[in-house]
Amino acid sequence: MLSQTQRLGTESPGKLLFKLSLPAIAAQIVNLAYNLVDRMYIGNIPGTGQAALTGMGVCLPLIMLITAFSNLVSMGGAPRASIFLGKGDQQNARHTMANCLTMLLIISAVLTTVFLLFARPLLLLFGASENTIEYAVDYMSIYAAGTVFVQLTLGMNAFITAQGFARTGMLTVIIGAALNIALDPLFIFVFDFGVKGAAIATVISQAVSAAWVLMFLSGKKATLKLCPSLMRLKASIILPCLALGLSPFIMGATESVLNVCFNTSLLKYGGDIAVCTMTVLSSVMQLAMLPLHGLTQGSQPIISFNYGAGDSGRCKRTFRLLLICCVTYSAVFGITAICVPEMFIKLFNSDPDLIAFAVPAMRIYMAACAIFGMQIACQQTFIALGNAKSSLFLALLRKVFLLIPLIYILPALLENKTNAVFLAEPTADIIAVTTTVILFSVQFSKAMKELDKKNTIQGV
Repeated sequence: MLSQTQRLGTESPGKLLFKLSLPAIAAQIVNLAYNLVDRMYIGNIPGTGQAALTGMGVCLPLIMLITAFSNLVSMGGAPRASIFLGKGDQQNARHTMANCLTMLLIISAVLTTVFLLFARPLLLLFGASENTIEYAVDYMSIYAAGTVFVQLTLGMNAFITAQGFARTGMLTVIIGAALNIALDPLFIFVFDFGVKGAAIATVISQAVSAAWVLMFLSGKKATLKLCPSLMRLKASIILPCLALGLSPFIMGATESVLNVCFNTSLLKYGGDIAVCTMTVLSSVMQLAMLPLHGLTQGSQPIISFNYGAGDSGRCKRTFRLLLICCVTYSAVFGITAICVPEMFIKLFNSDPDLIAFAVPAMRIYMAACAIFGMQIACQQTFIALGNAKSSLFLALLRKVFLLIPLIYILPALLENKTNAVFLAEPTADIIAVTTTVILFSVQFSKAMKELDKKNTIQGV
């Protein structure tokens, strides 16, 4: 009987993508519930909901940064572990996972210290006003204390999926999110802790998820088991992981920087209501992006394993299916957001003034969402193939070279300054997607031809 890992090289790519992506998508959607449910409850606190929601929105750059650091380790380490498994190298696969655990613990200690010491000045820098700073500090001071649980849950769960255990990976997220949904109203409304209650519920939920992940990776079912003797950092193991994870890290870290740029510009041109609108828009964009990331997470073990095993045909078929699924989803979501934006906005706050302000803003901001599936599919496939340079370039192109400058350039050119800030998003997306598709068509074809040539030389 084939093991879960061996099936990555034998089962139909379509069947595998379905089996691995659905739990990954479900996990991504449920994971989003951690922060979205917090925002929904907070936004509907009687009397102070809008100010509290804006304050929590200012915390998003720091929360994104915590997630970005987990991606630096896991999204570089998990594909390398999969490639080692494809080559039949169990020792290096185990060593990779253990070193990644150590790195996550080190990063957690550093981030917790920094955020606890400097939360207030950072939040003021990131767009908090006198009306919202106390709500932001209340939430972030507690959330920061649970950084290690977030890092372990997100970082090590990738190694469960990389072994082909997508359902177990999904359970990791479901357990924590279900607990968070149950605890939120208890701490926010019953105990009357408000914003602090939302943070407490999230930290408890992430702690339970982290315990679940470590128990599974130390148990009998895991193909790769955590080995304490391999946790001592080794440069030849951890540095290639960090190099490959640099692209998703930059994607996450620059998302944090982008949020700051958006918040500070919108506070200048539109005040607190514009910042609150950005909180809603970024939440809706997360709804759009996370299922796409779930699809790419499901495809990553298949592409990485078969690339390591030298099977270009299975790599190509998996990518084609991934591209079709990503483009279809992003198109449907983008069209829906443009046609019925009120449906999404009212999830967070029903204030008539906010809705009137946010509806046209959403139609501008989400204008290019329909084509963004191509960007995600191509960029994440570069990572699955171990091509760190191309993925890093594309991550820098969209956010650093295009979007951040456009946030400041467009308001100088257009009369409506707030709409100009929102217009930066689709403008950057169109340029970035075009560049990504051209680069990927060249690089992917080259990589597959080299794989076929290698197989021919070896007589495979």
